[in-house]
Amino acid sequence: MTAETAVVDVAANLAEVRRRIAAACREVGRDPAEVTLVAVAKAQPPARILAALEAGQRVFGENYVQEAARRWPELRRRFPDVELHMVGALQTNKAEEAVALFDVIQTVDRERLAARLARAMEKRGRRLPVMVEVNTGEEPQKAGVAPAEVDGFVRLCRETYGLDVVGLMAIPPVDEDVALHTALLKKLAARNGLAAVSVGMSADFEVAVRFGATHVRVGTAIFGPRPPRAQRGSGSEPGSAS
Repeated sequence: MTAETAVVDVAANLAEVRRRIAAACREVGRDPAEVTLVAVAKAQPPARILAALEAGQRVFGENYVQEAARRWPELRRRFPDVELHMVGALQTNKAEEAVALFDVIQTVDRERLAARLARAMEKRGRRLPVMVEVNTGEEPQKAGVAPAEVDGFVRLCRETYGLDVVGLMAIPPVDEDVALHTALLKKLAARNGLAAVSVGMSADFEVAVRFGATHVRVGTAIFGPRPPRAQRGSGSEPGSAS
């Protein structure tokens, strides 16, 4: 049985994830409406994405520009109210295409990319909200601005390049408590007057919600396991997983 034909009840999974987000919010006195569920579609079969759309999900995340370009133009003709977030590492040479495809860029992590996005937005007449990716674990193999550099980088994005920075995003180390990283991200966001805190994935989104995440990026808990890499086709850029 392939991933395309495997039986996954996407609607039921989606309802369960929403229920768990609401329960986590109630535990700490938050309104569930404060939390945006970003359904990460990376490498998932089209049937599962369609099932989520038909179940009412409208905010989706993609890791790869080329995959999004193949998938979403047709789907958006059928579901024009979709909001699409770029949640993977973004190459500067794909900035203009990303500006055309996405509604939010969550992974701004270096000045060269900020500059390229600013030029692309001006050229296309689109001013997209963006988030700054923070390497909260300061892991050398990961993208993201170091916590100590966040204030300066946010200021650079706003004042030098005119970007609409709305929040911070992080992919914490897999072996560390997401609560600590969420709390740090929330503190950094508040210090810079930013409302959005994007952290928490399938394994830990409830904890992230309890500690202040406004956006959680959930893939396999909704869509089930991704197909093996050999079944995904070609054309994917390297990027960070969600």
